[in-house]
Amino acid sequence: MFPGVHAASTPDKPAVIMAGSGRTITYRELDENSARLARVLHDLGLRTGDVIAMLSDNAPECFEIYWAALRSGLYVTAINRHLTPAEAAYIVEDCDAKVVFASAGVGELADAVQNLVPGVEQWLAFGGDVAGYRSYADSLAGAGERLEEQPRGSDMLYSSGTTGRPKGIKPPLLPISVDQPGDPLTMAVGKLFGINESDIYLSPAPVYHAAPLRWCGAVQAYGGTVVMMEKFGAEDMLRAIEQYRITATQVVPTMFVRLLQLPAEVRDRYDISSLRLAVHAAAPCPPEVKSAMLEWWGPILVEYYGSTEGNGLAVITSAESEKKPGSVGRSMLGPVHICDDAGALLPAGEVGTVYFERETLPFTYHKDPDKTAAAQHPEHPAWTAVGDLGYLDEDGYLFLTDRKSFVIISGGVNIYPQEVENILTLHPAIFDVAVIGVPDQEMGQQVKAVVQLQPGIPGSDETAAEIVEYARERVAHYKAPKTVDFVDSLPRTATGKLVKRELEQLYTASPR
Repeated sequence: MFPGVHAASTPDKPAVIMAGSGRTITYRELDENSARLARVLHDLGLRTGDVIAMLSDNAPECFEIYWAALRSGLYVTAINRHLTPAEAAYIVEDCDAKVVFASAGVGELADAVQNLVPGVEQWLAFGGDVAGYRSYADSLAGAGERLEEQPRGSDMLYSSGTTGRPKGIKPPLLPISVDQPGDPLTMAVGKLFGINESDIYLSPAPVYHAAPLRWCGAVQAYGGTVVMMEKFGAEDMLRAIEQYRITATQVVPTMFVRLLQLPAEVRDRYDISSLRLAVHAAAPCPPEVKSAMLEWWGPILVEYYGSTEGNGLAVITSAESEKKPGSVGRSMLGPVHICDDAGALLPAGEVGTVYFERETLPFTYHKDPDKTAAAQHPEHPAWTAVGDLGYLDEDGYLFLTDRKSFVIISGGVNIYPQEVENILTLHPAIFDVAVIGVPDQEMGQQVKAVVQLQPGIPGSDETAAEIVEYARERVAHYKAPKTVDFVDSLPRTATGKLVKRELEQLYTASPR
């Protein structure tokens, strides 16, 4: 359950391989370097519960830093490298980081952040020089003797900030050492998804995000090999699957869409027969997209619904998806409840806030007790919600409708944008789409589709009318877009999540 175990049994086995460059770190190197770094951090005065921060592109050193934190009883905060200097500096300061690690690949951002947060005690850079940062490699080379293992540390990641300023999600530290079983995510990855030492796992997403970081760590805990893409590209992903004989991967639905948009001759060019598991998460997958992927890849798709908060987990297999299209599955970490705004339980089929029940409070928001309290059920403090709306069917399968903050209220009727986006996603003229509510003097809000078209498709009135009619044929007329705007691109995070806040602010400030 820890790289040190695998360093003893399979020292030369790759723990991580960079898909593009082929750069490799073995289990021996991962164990030795994370142990050296743990010693460096200890000698710098860090103790159980302290925080380190990591600002990096996708690089293998990220896992040395991650495992050094876990074996030292520290929290590690991975920071989105696409943030502005001020946004990244806010997280560094808010998380109380005592040490910041940065890669030379984001050197310009790292330099700017250092100038904005003077209170950090130590700054270390890897992969090259960054002005004002000590050498990561030199620090490891000068490390003292290996320490005894400390209580297990954890990540403390920040929400994506798609609906406001990000907040740190702080789980309690577990009373186990790093090589003992008991971490819920690691156990779930093995028990529910069958990950083991024979797997070669492809990670196409940014390592600062919760799922890539945690899943890669879990694969390494079991002794598998992580193949990490420098950045996602649809054809690059197929190439990596063939080259490294990938057995398991995890994607977001947007990546499925990009894969399906490849020409058929490109898709057929690559051998993906080694894949036994394709996990998808982070956003609801449109049923049409899942159906197309099942036809192409076969019944190897498994969807899960969870959150960075780690408050719950629902899972659905390919076979179940065929019987329950659109569902994200049944809860695997305790009961799930659907409640109205007052906290009252709702019957099957009625939409409300999704709460997961746990025995104890699974997380807190760092320095924000009010937001922590807002996530808790008014009568059951160990029931928590992260703002998603959905319903349960009579068999206990969970269906998500949308984020509470994205619901459009038109003439007093709730409209869930995700439903409309799902049916527009595979429209042949559309490359990307977002559905939002915009001000309407009569109805309060009206439905607008903001569309990025496929190359060569004109953004004409005729195209807009065709998209509206396409939607009206598939959903109730009141749900269909009243208007369509065409844009060059939509604001998405690097993990594929729409940043609807930016679109909504644009249209609120300047209705169109």
